[in-house]
Amino acid sequence: MHPFRAAVEARDYEAIANLLADDVVFYSPVAHKPYQGKFVVGMILGTVIQIFENFHYQREIGAEGSNDHALVFGCQIDGLDMQGCDFLTMNSEGKITEFTVMLRPLRVVGMFAEKMKVKFAEAMAAMEAAK
Repeated sequence: MHPFRAAVEARDYEAIANLLADDVVFYSPVAHKPYQGKFVVGMILGTVIQIFENFHYQREIGAEGSNDHALVFGCQIDGLDMQGCDFLTMNSEGKITEFTVMLRPLRVVGMFAEKMKVKFAEAMAAMEAAK
């Protein structure tokens, strides 16, 4: 089992963050520009985990020892099924340097985008208030 999959399935936020390279680049299915940096990407992933319902990985694609892996998953948004794939590129230290997410179908992706917009804004506001 891929270490990222194991961390997500265990809901181990610390392990997830520890798998991210400091300069990780995240390509979101709902944002035009990529996000960069361990802190921001960790915040995004933590927010996504709150939104996805019944999240489960269905299969892994990639040879053991390869730097590139695909993790196919299923989940729900407001009871509607959604499928996606996490494409991960790892460095020689086993840290994720590039993370791309693809989602389908479009209707449910739109629902996810709206929820993500609200939750991410709340997280950013809480972070600013804590300063």
